[in-house]
Amino acid sequence: MAVSTTPRPRTSRAPRLVAAALAASALGGLGVVGMPGQAHGATAAPAVASSDSKDIAREVIDDDAQFACFSNIVERESSWDHTATNAASGAYGLVQSLPGDKMASEGADWRTNPETQIRWGVDYMDERYGSPCAAWSFWQANHWY
Repeated sequence: MAVSTTPRPRTSRAPRLVAAALAASALGGLGVVGMPGQAHGATAAPAVASSDSKDIAREVIDDDAQFACFSNIVERESSWDHTATNAASGAYGLVQSLPGDKMASEGADWRTNPETQIRWGVDYMDERYGSPCAAWSFWQANHWY
């Protein structure tokens, strides 16, 4: 299996990144609501840059092929915006969980922490499809997963 199943210590930069982004946002910076390219009507202002979320995902997913498949889905579902909300369905976050609060099983900070959403998303893809690449194959055939 390409995705690490060994629990890792939570030494992520995500809490620092979120705090820095929120501070910058309070000063009038960061984020554009309704960014072009967001799939499924998702809109929100990201507090963490998409490249930072990608770095977190690369740490969580230790296989390049599985990361690429995960990234393909996230790019289409949320454009790597961990606060993306689908106006029609209410799906939330990087992986567009429906309902979003399902991600609370991975952590109480599911609304604000990209790492929590990534870990939940990888677990979901593993449990439902077998891997992120199997989920990507399904997405390609159906344009949802």
